[in-house]
Amino acid sequence: MKKGLFFFLGVFLWSCDGPEPRRPVQGKTDQFIEKSVIRNKQILAFEEAAIKQLIDKDTLHDYVQSGSGSWFFYQIQNPADSLGIAPDDTVTFTYALSDLNGQPIYTADEIGVLTVRVDKDELFPGLREAIKVLNNKEEATFLFPSAMGYGYPGDQNKIGTNVPLRCRITILNVDKSKENTL
Repeated sequence: MKKGLFFFLGVFLWSCDGPEPRRPVQGKTDQFIEKSVIRNKQILAFEEAAIKQLIDKDTLHDYVQSGSGSWFFYQIQNPADSLGIAPDDTVTFTYALSDLNGQPIYTADEIGVLTVRVDKDELFPGLREAIKVLNNKEEATFLFPSAMGYGYPGDQNKIGTNVPLRCRITILNVDKSKENTL
């Protein structure tokens, strides 16, 4: 009887090791992300080549490359306004979108006049950055790769998947925030 009790006590103590951690399941997520990065780099390279080809053909305008990855030229430049547009400023502007070939997607009349606070309101990435490049009363045309436009999903309406954009922006008024006027 004692031997049986010691046997069961030994088995009982031996089985109380504690929980064994589960090993993570090896997924194919890494491969998907790597392939997605490669595909997006290829799309960006193709779009940048198309934009550079368009710029080379356009001998009427002097294009400037912005730090954010877009290209633009001025229709109207206002060198007298040296303050520029800063975060928290309120900007009133219009813009029109077309594809790289100039086919209209949204006209300025369709979009209307917008008033936004810089870096506070929802705008597509290229437009958000373009507004900060311009000054009050300036007008410019920007060329955006799709990654700076509406990207893969498009706008679920007129802009399809991975469409590079031509965007003509007119700054109508800038109200400086109190922090930016000090």
